Amino acid sequence: MNHFETIEDFARRLNCRILYKNEQHGILKIDNPSDGIHNLILGVAPPILIMEQFLFSFREDSMDMFKRLLQKNRDTIHGAFVINEEGDRVLFRYTMQLQNIDFNEFESALNSLGLLLSEFSQQIIDFSKL
Repeated sequence: MNHFETIEDFARRLNCRILYKNEQHGILKIDNPSDGIHNLILGVAPPILIMEQFLFSFREDSMDMFKRLLQKNRDTIHGAFVINEEGDRVLFRYTMQLQNIDFNEFESALNSLGLLLSEFSQQIIDFSKL
């Protein structure tokens, strides 16, 4: 089984819905509504797997928002809040090595994102209004 098939298998085993699949470009887009995960992009780009979840857009820079996101990064077990290249969107991003990836590591990363979304949801909603 190649890396792409392994990641797709992990997602299916976790009852994630595959929304989009392009093996040639190494892209899967998945949903896991029970964890609040929608349109999570999985980029299989050996030697790494990139998980990226769009969270919200913002119109103006806010030092308070940036500070609170960085503080929350410290509590986050897997992944971190990041800002896109254009500087107007906040995403969750996590990367893992594909060579030794196992199901438990993949599941832990999704669980961490789900927990982050549930614990920090009100702040994310508030930030999205900026």
